[in-house]
Amino acid sequence: MIYKTANNWLNSNSKRILFFGMSGLGKTYISNILRETGNWFHYSVDYRIGTHYMGEHIVDNFKSCAMKDPFLADLLRSDSIYIASNITFDNLSPLSTYLGKPGSVEHGGLPFDEYQKRQNQHIVAEKSALIDTLSFIEKGTHIYGYDNFICDSGGSICEVVEPSNINDEILKKLSKKLLFIWIKGSNQHRKNLIDRFDKNPKPMCYQPEFLIKSWSQYKQEKLLTDDKINPDSFIRWIYSKALDYRQPRYQEIAQKWGLTIKAAELEKTRTEKQLITLIAKKLESFKEDKK
Repeated sequence: MIYKTANNWLNSNSKRILFFGMSGLGKTYISNILRETGNWFHYSVDYRIGTHYMGEHIVDNFKSCAMKDPFLADLLRSDSIYIASNITFDNLSPLSTYLGKPGSVEHGGLPFDEYQKRQNQHIVAEKSALIDTLSFIEKGTHIYGYDNFICDSGGSICEVVEPSNINDEILKKLSKKLLFIWIKGSNQHRKNLIDRFDKNPKPMCYQPEFLIKSWSQYKQEKLLTDDKINPDSFIRWIYSKALDYRQPRYQEIAQKWGLTIKAAELEKTRTEKQLITLIAKKLESFKEDKK
């Protein structure tokens, strides 16, 4: 880790951290707290994906839908209107809408082949956006004058790296410049995430082998063909499985490359100072555990 001790961290004039874990456990919450102090450059991996790498795909999808309406189609052909994505740090709906959900087209789903294509686009984009973190550290310092840097990574980081590989290119490069911190949820957090997802199921990015295996298993269990699967029913079904699949991968990243902070601890954090102190305590505990 780039900060070997609590004192290294506390005395550093250039604090750089990368939060990872499931969406909904506080990554963006704490990133916003730090950004609003005016002392931190906030880099969102999902925002970078949705604007730089998949922005054209997203807008093309909007246009394809608009072209189905004769009125809008005429206006688009004559360049009388333009369509754009309005992604923000706090609203990534255009990206998740593009990813979509597999299943019955009549129920708003995508054919599984098309769904896989978009998943693969996201995986390529996320790998690139993670590597881009390094250049944004430099931009944050040399262009904007920020010494401190917070990377708000996507929940699917564990899907695009290989946690068991100590030489994983992305993890190895990023860990030389940032302190990795896993935000770990409790069993109650898991239940809350599932309940929230059940009320508002949203598209996610999955590791390809896990997705294909889950899709096949769901069809066998429900005795359904692709075109008969309700998209929302499937992604509700796969969500809890994805939580359990991701947990050991997150844990392995934390064990090899960084620290763990419980979501309950983060929920009590209200200020930059509180977070800095909390991380220092974790570094001290880590040092003691290694003795």
